[in-house]
Amino acid sequence: MNWFRFPGPSVSAIWAIEGGRAPMSDERRPRTVLFVCTGNLCRSPMAAALFRRRLQQDPLRSNWRVLSAGLWAANGEPASPNAVVALAERGVDLSRHIARRVTRELIAEADLVLAMTPHHVEALRLAFPEAADRIHLLAEMAGETHGIADPYGLSLSAYRATASELDRLLAAGYDRIVALAEGR
Repeated sequence: MNWFRFPGPSVSAIWAIEGGRAPMSDERRPRTVLFVCTGNLCRSPMAAALFRRRLQQDPLRSNWRVLSAGLWAANGEPASPNAVVALAERGVDLSRHIARRVTRELIAEADLVLAMTPHHVEALRLAFPEAADRIHLLAEMAGETHGIADPYGLSLSAYRATASELDRLLAAGYDRIVALAEGR
């Protein structure tokens, strides 16, 4: 793409011949955060939906992409019914979620990858060493070091507890998540 600089009376404008608009600065570029668990049926879709809701309340970041995937996901599976209920009780709709497996393309798109357990972090860093510096444990964002227990196959109360834990970590770690995704 060819770029020309046109001096103005008080500022310079950069215009692209193709597209006719100035490129978006890296600071303003929408970011992508990818949450990863095992099957992409419970924890990562719940975390993604809860984080997406937080971003919608932040006018500077309401256009970010929030994705989820699983290390061993069966593509096309719906979210766990108890995950859907636990989030519906919090006013978050997870009913349209479709599971997908982590791919090199998803990792490449993500500015930040947040995994649910230390084992997920290790597996992701081994599989995608080129992205190791962007892969972190979700709990670390809140200054903690534990993994998030998998509620799959457990009672609704276990899913509610997981939703509470995820919401707490996302609230406590929000500023750090934003800073890392923005490369600060």
